[in-house]
Amino acid sequence: MRSNIIKYVFFIIIAILLAFAIYKVNFDNNETSGNTGTVGSGQEQDITREIRIAIAGLDTMNPILSKNRNVQDVSRLIFEPLINLTYDFKAEGCLATEWAKAEGNSYIIKLRNDVKWSNGEMLNAQDVRYTIDRLKDTNSIYSPSVQNVIGVDVIDDNTVRIKLDSDVPFFEYNLTFPIVSKSYFGETSFSDVEKNKKIIGTGKFKITEFNQSNLVLCKNENWWNTNENNNTLEKITININSSMAEVYNAFKMGNIDFINTANMDYTKYIGTLGYSTKEYTGREHGFLAFNTQSPLASNLEVRKAVQYAIDKSNINGNVFGGKYYITDFPLGFGSWLNTIDANLSLYNLEKANKTLEDSGWTLRNGLWQITENRRFFKLNLRLLVKSSDPTRVAIANVIQAQLAQVGIGVDINAVSDSTFNSRLAAKDYDMVLLTSNVSANPNLSTYYGSNNFANYNNNEVTTILKEVNNTTDENILKEKYKRLKEIYENDVPYISLYISKNVIIYNTNLAGEVSPNWYNPFYNVESWYK
Repeated sequence: MRSNIIKYVFFIIIAILLAFAIYKVNFDNNETSGNTGTVGSGQEQDITREIRIAIAGLDTMNPILSKNRNVQDVSRLIFEPLINLTYDFKAEGCLATEWAKAEGNSYIIKLRNDVKWSNGEMLNAQDVRYTIDRLKDTNSIYSPSVQNVIGVDVIDDNTVRIKLDSDVPFFEYNLTFPIVSKSYFGETSFSDVEKNKKIIGTGKFKITEFNQSNLVLCKNENWWNTNENNNTLEKITININSSMAEVYNAFKMGNIDFINTANMDYTKYIGTLGYSTKEYTGREHGFLAFNTQSPLASNLEVRKAVQYAIDKSNINGNVFGGKYYITDFPLGFGSWLNTIDANLSLYNLEKANKTLEDSGWTLRNGLWQITENRRFFKLNLRLLVKSSDPTRVAIANVIQAQLAQVGIGVDINAVSDSTFNSRLAAKDYDMVLLTSNVSANPNLSTYYGSNNFANYNNNEVTTILKEVNNTTDENILKEKYKRLKEIYENDVPYISLYISKNVIIYNTNLAGEVSPNWYNPFYNVESWYK
Protein backbone atom coordinates (compact mmCIF):
# COMPACT_ATOMS: atom_id res chain seq x y z
CA MET A 1 0.00 0.00 0.00
CA ARG A 2 2.76 2.36 0.97
CA SER A 3 4.58 1.41 -2.27
CA ASN A 4 1.54 2.50 -4.36
CA ILE A 5 1.36 5.88 -2.60
CA ILE A 6 5.03 6.54 -3.39
CA LYS A 7 4.36 5.72 -7.08
CA TYR A 8 1.41 8.15 -7.23
CA VAL A 9 3.48 10.94 -5.67
CA PHE A 10 6.30 10.26 -8.14
CA PHE A 11 3.95 10.49 -11.18
CA ILE A 12 2.37 13.71 -9.86
CA ILE A 13 5.81 15.35 -9.49
CA ILE A 14 6.78 14.27 -13.02
CA ALA A 15 3.51 15.72 -14.41
CA ILE A 16 4.10 19.03 -12.61
CA LEU A 17 7.65 19.25 -13.97
CA LEU A 18 6.48 18.54 -17.54
CA ALA A 19 3.72 21.14 -17.31
CA PHE A 20 6.19 23.75 -16.04
CA ALA A 21 8.66 22.93 -18.83
CA ILE A 22 5.97 23.32 -21.53
CA TYR A 23 4.83 26.63 -20.00
CA LYS A 24 8.42 27.93 -19.88
CA VAL A 25 9.10 27.08 -23.55
CA ASN A 26 5.89 28.78 -24.70
CA PHE A 27 6.56 31.83 -22.56
CA ASP A 28 10.09 32.24 -23.97
CA ASN A 29 8.85 31.88 -27.55
CA ASN A 30 6.16 34.49 -27.02
CA GLU A 31 8.67 36.89 -25.47
CA THR A 32 11.04 36.46 -28.43
CA SER A 33 8.23 36.91 -30.96
CA GLY A 34 6.95 40.04 -29.22
CA ASN A 35 10.30 41.82 -29.44
CA THR A 36 10.95 41.47 -33.18
CA GLY A 37 9.16 44.69 -34.25
CA THR A 38 8.84 43.27 -37.76
CA VAL A 39 6.13 44.77 -39.94
CA GLY A 40 3.49 42.12 -40.59
CA SER A 41 4.48 39.99 -37.58
CA GLY A 42 1.20 40.71 -35.84
CA GLN A 43 2.81 43.16 -33.43
CA GLU A 44 1.28 46.24 -35.05
CA GLN A 45 1.10 48.02 -31.69
CA ASP A 46 4.91 48.42 -31.78
CA ILE A 47 4.76 50.62 -34.91
CA THR A 48 3.98 54.33 -34.73
CA ARG A 49 1.95 55.33 -37.79
CA GLU A 50 2.79 59.02 -37.41
CA ILE A 51 5.64 61.26 -38.54
CA ARG A 52 6.45 64.77 -37.38
CA ILE A 53 7.85 67.46 -39.67
CA ALA A 54 8.11 71.26 -39.50
CA ILE A 55 7.50 74.44 -41.47
CA ALA A 56 9.43 77.65 -40.86
CA GLY A 57 7.73 80.96 -41.57
CA LEU A 58 4.27 79.72 -42.59
CA ASP A 59 2.63 82.40 -44.72
CA THR A 60 -0.60 80.69 -45.83
CA MET A 61 -1.84 77.18 -46.51
CA ASN A 62 -3.49 78.35 -49.72
CA PRO A 63 -1.23 76.46 -52.13
CA ILE A 64 -1.56 78.93 -54.99
CA LEU A 65 -0.65 81.93 -52.82
CA SER A 66 2.11 80.57 -50.57
CA LYS A 67 5.69 81.63 -51.28
CA ASN A 68 7.10 79.13 -48.79
CA ARG A 69 8.88 76.15 -50.37
CA ASN A 70 8.08 73.87 -47.42
CA VAL A 71 4.39 74.78 -47.68
CA GLN A 72 4.47 73.95 -51.38
CA ASP A 73 5.99 70.56 -50.59
CA VAL A 74 3.43 69.79 -47.87
CA SER A 75 0.63 70.97 -50.17
CA ARG A 76 1.35 68.03 -52.47
CA LEU A 77 -0.02 65.77 -49.73
CA ILE A 78 -3.28 67.74 -49.49
CA PHE A 79 -3.90 69.09 -53.00
CA GLU A 80 -3.40 67.50 -56.41
CA PRO A 81 -2.60 68.75 -59.93
CA LEU A 82 -4.11 67.85 -63.27
CA ILE A 83 -0.81 66.25 -64.29
CA ASN A 84 1.61 64.67 -61.85
CA LEU A 85 5.27 63.79 -62.35
CA THR A 86 6.73 60.36 -61.71
CA TYR A 87 10.01 60.00 -59.84
CA ASP A 88 11.89 60.17 -63.19
CA PHE A 89 9.96 63.31 -64.26
CA LYS A 90 7.57 61.69 -66.69
CA ALA A 91 4.14 63.33 -67.00
CA GLU A 92 1.24 61.15 -65.84
CA GLY A 93 -2.43 61.80 -65.26
CA CYS A 94 -3.62 62.72 -61.80
CA LEU A 95 -6.91 64.66 -61.71
CA ALA A 96 -6.79 64.53 -65.51
CA THR A 97 -7.24 61.18 -67.24
CA GLU A 98 -6.53 62.42 -70.78
CA TRP A 99 -5.06 65.48 -72.45
CA ALA A 100 -4.64 66.18 -76.12
CA LYS A 101 -3.38 69.05 -78.24
CA ALA A 102 -6.13 70.45 -80.45
CA GLU A 103 -6.20 72.99 -83.26
CA GLY A 104 -5.48 76.64 -82.63
CA ASN A 105 -2.94 76.17 -79.83
CA SER A 106 -5.43 74.68 -77.41
CA TYR A 107 -5.57 71.60 -75.21
CA ILE A 108 -8.55 69.44 -74.29
CA ILE A 109 -8.33 68.12 -70.72
CA LYS A 110 -10.57 65.30 -69.52
CA LEU A 111 -11.02 65.06 -65.73
CA ARG A 112 -11.64 62.01 -63.59
CA ASN A 113 -15.31 61.65 -62.78
CA ASP A 114 -14.80 60.06 -59.35
CA VAL A 115 -12.79 62.71 -57.49
CA LYS A 116 -14.16 64.14 -54.26
CA TRP A 117 -12.88 66.93 -52.13
CA SER A 118 -12.07 65.85 -48.59
CA ASN A 119 -15.45 67.25 -47.46
CA GLY A 120 -17.28 64.90 -49.84
CA GLU A 121 -18.13 67.40 -52.61
CA MET A 122 -17.29 66.44 -56.20
CA LEU A 123 -14.46 68.01 -58.19
CA ASN A 124 -15.63 69.56 -61.46
CA ALA A 125 -14.36 71.59 -64.41
CA GLN A 126 -15.38 74.89 -62.76
CA ASP A 127 -12.70 74.25 -60.12
CA VAL A 128 -10.05 73.96 -62.84
CA ARG A 129 -11.14 77.18 -64.54
CA TYR A 130 -11.29 78.99 -61.18
CA THR A 131 -7.76 77.86 -60.26
CA ILE A 132 -6.27 78.99 -63.57
CA ASP A 133 -8.09 82.34 -63.37
CA ARG A 134 -6.71 82.88 -59.85
CA LEU A 135 -3.19 82.06 -61.03
CA LYS A 136 -3.56 84.61 -63.82
CA ASP A 137 -4.69 87.25 -61.31
CA THR A 138 -2.08 86.67 -58.61
CA ASN A 139 1.67 86.68 -58.31
CA SER A 140 1.81 82.97 -57.49
CA ILE A 141 4.88 80.81 -57.89
CA TYR A 142 2.70 78.82 -60.31
CA SER A 143 1.60 81.85 -62.37
CA PRO A 144 4.34 81.40 -65.02
CA SER A 145 2.78 78.01 -65.81
CA VAL A 146 -0.33 79.73 -67.17
CA GLN A 147 1.19 82.90 -68.61
CA ASN A 148 0.34 81.76 -72.16
CA VAL A 149 -3.26 80.84 -71.27
CA ILE A 150 -5.76 83.25 -72.80
CA GLY A 151 -8.93 81.43 -71.80
CA VAL A 152 -10.50 78.32 -70.31
CA ASP A 153 -13.76 76.93 -71.68
CA VAL A 154 -15.85 74.53 -69.60
CA ILE A 155 -17.20 71.97 -72.06
CA ASP A 156 -18.95 69.82 -69.47
CA ASP A 157 -18.51 68.90 -65.80
CA ASN A 158 -15.43 66.83 -66.57
CA THR A 159 -13.93 68.52 -69.63
CA VAL A 160 -12.16 71.83 -70.22
CA ARG A 161 -10.49 73.47 -73.20
CA ILE A 162 -7.39 75.55 -72.34
CA LYS A 163 -6.58 78.12 -75.04
CA LEU A 164 -3.02 79.42 -75.47
CA ASP A 165 -1.67 82.52 -77.20
CA SER A 166 1.13 80.53 -78.87
CA ASP A 167 2.55 77.06 -79.21
CA VAL A 168 4.03 75.93 -75.86
CA PRO A 169 6.29 72.86 -76.09
CA PHE A 170 5.33 70.11 -73.66
CA PHE A 171 2.50 72.24 -72.22
CA GLU A 172 1.27 69.30 -70.14
CA TYR A 173 4.27 69.86 -67.86
CA ASN A 174 2.78 73.28 -67.03
CA LEU A 175 -0.30 71.60 -65.57
CA THR A 176 1.40 70.46 -62.35
CA PHE A 177 -0.02 73.26 -60.18
CA PRO A 178 -2.47 72.35 -57.38
CA ILE A 179 -6.19 72.59 -58.12
CA VAL A 180 -8.31 74.34 -55.48
CA SER A 181 -12.08 74.33 -54.91
CA LYS A 182 -14.09 77.18 -56.40
CA SER A 183 -17.02 76.69 -54.03
CA TYR A 184 -14.70 76.85 -51.05
CA PHE A 185 -11.94 79.32 -51.90
CA GLY A 186 -14.09 81.32 -54.27
CA GLU A 187 -16.78 82.27 -51.76
CA THR A 188 -14.76 82.83 -48.60
CA SER A 189 -11.86 85.16 -47.95
CA PHE A 190 -8.79 83.17 -47.11
CA SER A 191 -8.39 84.74 -43.69
CA ASP A 192 -11.80 83.28 -42.81
CA VAL A 193 -10.81 79.94 -44.32
CA GLU A 194 -7.79 79.73 -42.02
CA LYS A 195 -9.95 80.68 -39.02
CA ASN A 196 -12.42 77.96 -39.93
CA LYS A 197 -9.58 75.45 -40.20
CA LYS A 198 -11.49 73.45 -42.80
CA ILE A 199 -9.23 73.69 -45.82
CA ILE A 200 -10.17 71.01 -48.34
CA GLY A 201 -8.18 69.19 -50.99
CA THR A 202 -8.34 66.00 -53.06
CA GLY A 203 -5.03 64.43 -51.95
CA LYS A 204 -3.97 61.46 -49.83
CA PHE A 205 -4.21 63.48 -46.62
CA LYS A 206 -6.57 66.10 -45.23
CA ILE A 207 -6.18 68.83 -42.62
CA THR A 208 -7.85 67.89 -39.32
CA GLU A 209 -6.25 70.48 -37.03
CA PHE A 210 -4.80 73.91 -37.72
CA ASN A 211 -3.62 76.34 -35.05
CA GLN A 212 -0.73 78.71 -34.45
CA SER A 213 1.69 75.96 -33.44
CA ASN A 214 0.55 72.82 -35.30
CA LEU A 215 -0.96 71.57 -38.50
CA VAL A 216 -2.24 67.98 -38.38
CA LEU A 217 -2.91 65.83 -41.43
CA CYS A 218 -4.73 62.49 -41.40
CA LYS A 219 -5.75 60.03 -44.09
CA ASN A 220 -8.33 61.35 -46.53
CA GLU A 221 -10.99 58.64 -46.59
CA ASN A 222 -12.49 60.27 -49.70
CA TRP A 223 -9.30 59.93 -51.76
CA TRP A 224 -10.20 58.73 -55.22
CA ASN A 225 -7.19 56.49 -55.87
CA THR A 226 -8.48 53.21 -54.42
CA ASN A 227 -5.68 51.27 -56.15
CA GLU A 228 -3.11 53.07 -54.00
CA ASN A 229 -5.26 53.85 -51.00
CA ASN A 230 -3.24 51.55 -48.78
CA ASN A 231 -1.58 54.18 -46.63
CA THR A 232 0.15 52.73 -43.62
CA LEU A 233 0.88 56.27 -42.45
CA GLU A 234 -2.02 57.49 -40.34
CA LYS A 235 -0.99 60.98 -39.26
CA ILE A 236 1.44 63.78 -40.09
CA THR A 237 1.98 66.43 -37.42
CA ILE A 238 3.58 69.62 -38.74
CA ASN A 239 5.17 71.97 -36.23
CA ILE A 240 4.89 75.62 -37.22
CA ASN A 241 8.12 77.48 -36.39
CA SER A 242 9.20 81.06 -36.93
CA SER A 243 12.67 80.23 -38.29
CA MET A 244 14.85 77.40 -39.56
CA ALA A 245 16.94 77.76 -36.39
CA GLU A 246 13.87 76.61 -34.43
CA VAL A 247 13.36 73.73 -36.88
CA TYR A 248 16.95 72.54 -36.45
CA ASN A 249 16.63 72.79 -32.68
CA ALA A 250 13.35 70.83 -32.71
CA PHE A 251 15.03 68.08 -34.74
CA LYS A 252 18.02 68.01 -32.41
CA MET A 253 15.70 67.70 -29.41
CA GLY A 254 13.86 64.79 -31.05
CA ASN A 255 10.59 66.68 -31.51
CA ILE A 256 10.43 66.21 -35.31
CA ASP A 257 11.51 63.36 -37.59
CA PHE A 258 12.19 64.98 -40.95
CA ILE A 259 13.84 68.09 -42.44
CA ASN A 260 14.14 69.00 -46.13
CA THR A 261 16.77 71.66 -46.76
CA ALA A 262 19.13 73.14 -49.34
CA ASN A 263 21.48 74.27 -46.57
CA MET A 264 24.42 71.88 -46.85
CA ASP A 265 25.96 73.35 -43.69
CA TYR A 266 23.25 71.74 -41.55
CA THR A 267 25.82 69.97 -39.33
CA LYS A 268 26.58 73.35 -37.74
CA TYR A 269 23.08 73.24 -36.25
CA ILE A 270 22.41 69.56 -35.53
CA GLY A 271 25.86 67.99 -35.30
CA THR A 272 26.83 64.79 -37.08
CA LEU A 273 25.31 61.98 -35.01
CA GLY A 274 21.92 60.40 -34.46
CA TYR A 275 20.25 60.80 -37.85
CA SER A 276 20.28 59.60 -41.47
CA THR A 277 20.47 61.68 -44.65
CA LYS A 278 19.47 61.37 -48.29
CA GLU A 279 21.08 63.82 -50.72
CA TYR A 280 19.53 64.70 -54.06
CA THR A 281 19.96 67.26 -56.83
CA GLY A 282 18.43 70.70 -56.47
CA ARG A 283 17.38 73.07 -59.24
CA GLU A 284 20.20 75.61 -59.56
CA HIS A 285 22.12 74.83 -62.75
CA GLY A 286 25.29 76.86 -63.32
CA PHE A 287 26.80 76.95 -66.80
CA LEU A 288 29.19 78.75 -69.12
CA ALA A 289 27.74 80.00 -72.42
CA PHE A 290 29.97 80.81 -75.40
CA ASN A 291 29.06 83.45 -77.95
CA THR A 292 29.43 81.13 -80.92
CA GLN A 293 29.36 84.14 -83.27
CA SER A 294 32.20 86.14 -81.67
CA PRO A 295 35.58 86.20 -83.48
CA LEU A 296 37.29 83.91 -80.97
CA ALA A 297 34.50 81.74 -79.49
CA SER A 298 33.11 80.97 -82.96
CA ASN A 299 36.12 78.66 -83.34
CA LEU A 300 35.02 75.14 -82.32
CA GLU A 301 38.58 74.14 -81.42
CA VAL A 302 38.82 77.08 -79.02
CA ARG A 303 35.59 76.01 -77.31
CA LYS A 304 36.80 72.43 -77.09
CA ALA A 305 40.14 73.53 -75.63
CA VAL A 306 38.30 75.51 -72.96
CA GLN A 307 36.12 72.46 -72.28
CA TYR A 308 39.22 70.32 -71.75
CA ALA A 309 40.92 72.95 -69.57
CA ILE A 310 38.07 73.43 -67.09
CA ASP A 311 38.20 71.24 -63.99
CA LYS A 312 34.62 71.19 -62.66
CA SER A 313 35.58 69.26 -59.53
CA ASN A 314 38.11 71.98 -58.70
CA ILE A 315 35.41 74.65 -59.09
CA ASN A 316 33.08 72.67 -56.84
CA GLY A 317 35.81 72.30 -54.22
CA ASN A 318 37.08 75.87 -54.31
CA VAL A 319 33.76 77.70 -54.56
CA PHE A 320 31.20 75.35 -52.98
CA GLY A 321 33.38 73.35 -50.60
CA GLY A 322 32.45 70.18 -52.49
CA LYS A 323 28.80 70.58 -51.49
CA TYR A 324 27.35 70.80 -55.01
CA TYR A 325 27.23 68.24 -57.79
CA ILE A 326 29.07 68.63 -61.06
CA THR A 327 26.90 68.11 -64.14
CA ASP A 328 27.07 67.80 -67.91
CA PHE A 329 23.64 68.75 -69.33
CA PRO A 330 20.71 71.09 -68.57
CA LEU A 331 18.26 68.20 -68.12
CA GLY A 332 18.47 67.20 -64.48
CA PHE A 333 19.83 63.88 -63.26
CA GLY A 334 17.11 61.26 -63.12
CA SER A 335 15.06 62.54 -66.04
CA TRP A 336 13.70 59.71 -68.14
CA LEU A 337 14.97 61.60 -71.22
CA ASN A 338 18.55 61.97 -69.94
CA THR A 339 19.54 58.48 -71.05
CA ILE A 340 23.24 58.86 -71.91
CA ASP A 341 25.65 58.04 -69.12
CA ALA A 342 26.90 61.25 -67.55
CA ASN A 343 30.24 62.50 -68.89
CA LEU A 344 30.73 64.83 -65.98
CA SER A 345 34.23 66.02 -66.73
CA LEU A 346 36.33 66.11 -69.89
CA TYR A 347 39.22 67.72 -68.02
CA ASN A 348 42.44 66.94 -69.90
CA LEU A 349 45.18 69.56 -70.24
CA GLU A 350 47.09 67.55 -72.84
CA LYS A 351 43.99 67.43 -75.07
CA ALA A 352 43.46 71.17 -74.58
CA ASN A 353 46.95 71.96 -75.83
CA LYS A 354 46.84 69.43 -78.67
CA THR A 355 43.43 70.67 -79.87
CA LEU A 356 44.78 74.21 -80.30
CA GLU A 357 48.10 73.11 -81.78
CA ASP A 358 46.43 70.84 -84.35
CA SER A 359 44.14 73.68 -85.46
CA GLY A 360 47.02 76.06 -86.22
CA TRP A 361 47.50 77.98 -82.97
CA THR A 362 51.01 78.72 -81.73
CA LEU A 363 51.98 79.12 -78.08
CA ARG A 364 54.20 82.19 -77.60
CA ASN A 365 55.09 83.85 -74.32
CA GLY A 366 52.53 81.70 -72.52
CA LEU A 367 49.59 82.68 -74.78
CA TRP A 368 48.17 80.99 -77.87
CA GLN A 369 48.24 83.07 -81.07
CA ILE A 370 47.12 82.64 -84.68
CA THR A 371 47.00 84.54 -87.94
CA GLU A 372 43.94 83.99 -90.12
CA ASN A 373 43.06 85.90 -93.30
CA ARG A 374 45.85 88.36 -92.50
CA ARG A 375 44.34 89.01 -89.10
CA PHE A 376 46.32 88.36 -85.92
CA PHE A 377 44.54 86.97 -82.87
CA LYS A 378 45.66 86.31 -79.32
CA LEU A 379 43.57 83.77 -77.47
CA ASN A 380 42.24 86.13 -74.83
CA LEU A 381 38.54 85.63 -74.06
CA ARG A 382 36.18 88.14 -72.44
CA LEU A 383 34.21 86.49 -69.61
CA LEU A 384 31.08 88.43 -68.62
CA VAL A 385 29.85 88.10 -65.03
CA LYS A 386 27.65 90.05 -62.61
CA SER A 387 29.75 91.92 -60.06
CA SER A 388 26.86 91.68 -57.58
CA ASP A 389 27.08 87.87 -57.55
CA PRO A 390 30.13 86.87 -55.45
CA THR A 391 29.67 83.18 -56.26
CA ARG A 392 29.87 83.70 -60.01
CA VAL A 393 32.80 86.13 -59.61
CA ALA A 394 34.61 83.43 -57.60
CA ILE A 395 33.88 80.87 -60.35
CA ALA A 396 35.19 83.32 -62.97
CA ASN A 397 38.46 83.68 -61.03
CA VAL A 398 38.88 79.88 -60.83
CA ILE A 399 38.21 79.53 -64.57
CA GLN A 400 40.69 82.31 -65.33
CA ALA A 401 43.39 80.48 -63.34
CA GLN A 402 42.58 77.13 -64.93
CA LEU A 403 42.70 78.41 -68.51
CA ALA A 404 45.94 80.27 -67.83
CA GLN A 405 47.57 76.87 -67.27
CA VAL A 406 47.12 76.06 -70.97
CA GLY A 407 47.87 79.52 -72.38
CA ILE A 408 44.31 80.76 -72.77
CA GLY A 409 43.84 84.28 -71.45
CA VAL A 410 40.65 85.41 -69.74
CA ASP A 411 39.60 89.02 -69.13
CA ILE A 412 36.93 88.97 -66.43
CA ASN A 413 34.31 91.63 -67.18
CA ALA A 414 32.57 91.97 -63.78
CA VAL A 415 29.85 94.55 -64.38
CA SER A 416 26.71 95.94 -62.73
CA ASP A 417 23.38 94.18 -63.17
CA SER A 418 22.08 96.73 -65.67
CA THR A 419 25.26 96.60 -67.76
CA PHE A 420 25.26 92.81 -67.56
CA ASN A 421 21.69 92.62 -68.85
CA SER A 422 22.33 95.01 -71.74
CA ARG A 423 25.51 93.21 -72.78
CA LEU A 424 23.76 89.84 -72.47
CA ALA A 425 21.02 91.06 -74.80
CA ALA A 426 23.58 92.43 -77.27
CA LYS A 427 25.71 89.23 -77.06
CA ASP A 428 28.68 91.41 -76.13
CA TYR A 429 30.95 88.71 -74.70
CA ASP A 430 32.99 85.67 -75.65
CA MET A 431 31.82 83.73 -72.61
CA VAL A 432 29.24 84.44 -69.92
CA LEU A 433 28.50 82.77 -66.58
CA LEU A 434 24.80 82.10 -66.01
CA THR A 435 22.45 80.11 -63.80
CA SER A 436 18.99 78.73 -64.50
CA ASN A 437 16.48 76.55 -62.70
CA VAL A 438 16.37 72.96 -63.86
CA SER A 439 12.87 72.26 -65.10
CA ALA A 440 10.85 69.06 -65.21
CA ASN A 441 9.68 70.27 -68.61
CA PRO A 442 12.13 68.78 -71.15
CA ASN A 443 11.83 71.83 -73.42
CA LEU A 444 15.40 72.95 -74.26
CA SER A 445 14.56 76.01 -76.37
CA THR A 446 16.25 78.24 -73.76
CA TYR A 447 19.54 76.66 -74.81
CA TYR A 448 18.85 75.82 -78.46
CA GLY A 449 15.98 78.08 -79.55
CA SER A 450 16.01 81.52 -81.15
CA ASN A 451 18.06 84.22 -79.40
CA ASN A 452 19.68 81.67 -77.08
CA PHE A 453 22.55 82.67 -74.79
CA ALA A 454 25.16 80.99 -77.00
CA ASN A 455 24.01 82.75 -80.17
CA TYR A 456 23.99 79.20 -81.50
CA ASN A 457 22.38 77.92 -84.70
CA ASN A 458 22.26 74.32 -85.86
CA ASN A 459 19.80 73.09 -88.48
CA GLU A 460 19.72 69.57 -87.09
CA VAL A 461 18.92 70.89 -83.61
CA THR A 462 16.15 73.10 -84.99
CA THR A 463 14.62 70.08 -86.73
CA ILE A 464 14.85 67.94 -83.60
CA LEU A 465 13.15 70.60 -81.45
CA LYS A 466 10.21 70.62 -83.88
CA GLU A 467 10.04 66.83 -83.94
CA VAL A 468 10.02 66.38 -80.16
CA ASN A 469 7.27 68.98 -79.82
CA ASN A 470 5.05 67.03 -82.19
CA THR A 471 5.35 63.48 -80.94
CA THR A 472 4.33 61.51 -77.87
CA ASP A 473 6.26 58.39 -78.89
CA GLU A 474 8.58 57.70 -75.95
CA ASN A 475 11.15 55.80 -78.00
CA ILE A 476 11.44 58.63 -80.51
CA LEU A 477 11.75 61.17 -77.69
CA LYS A 478 14.56 59.22 -76.03
CA GLU A 479 16.40 58.90 -79.34
CA LYS A 480 16.08 62.63 -80.09
CA TYR A 481 17.19 63.74 -76.63
CA LYS A 482 20.14 61.41 -76.81
CA ARG A 483 21.17 63.19 -80.02
CA LEU A 484 20.65 66.64 -78.44
CA LYS A 485 22.99 65.69 -75.62
CA GLU A 486 25.61 64.45 -78.09
CA ILE A 487 25.46 67.75 -79.98
CA TYR A 488 25.70 69.67 -76.68
CA GLU A 489 28.99 67.92 -75.95
CA ASN A 490 30.38 67.90 -79.51
CA ASP A 491 29.57 71.48 -80.55
CA VAL A 492 30.22 72.96 -77.08
CA PRO A 493 27.85 75.93 -77.21
CA TYR A 494 27.69 75.58 -73.43
CA ILE A 495 29.60 73.92 -70.63
CA SER A 496 27.40 72.76 -67.76
CA LEU A 497 29.39 73.25 -64.56
CA TYR A 498 27.37 72.43 -61.45
CA ILE A 499 23.96 71.75 -59.98
CA SER A 500 22.88 72.47 -56.43
CA LYS A 501 22.36 69.81 -53.80
CA ASN A 502 19.48 69.33 -51.34
CA VAL A 503 19.26 66.92 -48.45
CA ILE A 504 16.61 65.08 -46.46
CA ILE A 505 17.60 64.70 -42.81
CA TYR A 506 15.54 62.12 -40.95
CA ASN A 507 15.23 60.23 -37.70
CA THR A 508 17.10 56.91 -37.78
CA ASN A 509 13.93 55.22 -36.50
CA LEU A 510 12.00 56.33 -39.57
CA ALA A 511 11.45 53.30 -41.79
CA GLY A 512 10.32 53.14 -45.39
CA GLU A 513 11.91 54.28 -48.62
CA VAL A 514 12.95 57.94 -48.55
CA SER A 515 13.20 58.83 -52.27
CA PRO A 516 13.09 62.60 -52.78
CA ASN A 517 13.66 64.77 -55.80
CA TRP A 518 13.34 68.55 -56.13
CA TYR A 519 9.75 68.27 -57.42
CA ASN A 520 8.51 66.23 -54.47
CA PRO A 521 10.40 65.18 -51.32
CA PHE A 522 7.46 62.98 -50.23
CA TYR A 523 7.50 60.11 -52.71
CA ASN A 524 6.39 56.92 -50.89
CA VAL A 525 5.41 58.91 -47.78
CA GLU A 526 2.37 56.71 -47.28
CA SER A 527 4.67 53.77 -46.45
CA TRP A 528 6.78 55.61 -43.86
CA TYR A 529 6.49 54.68 -40.20
CA LYS A 530 8.45 54.54 -36.96
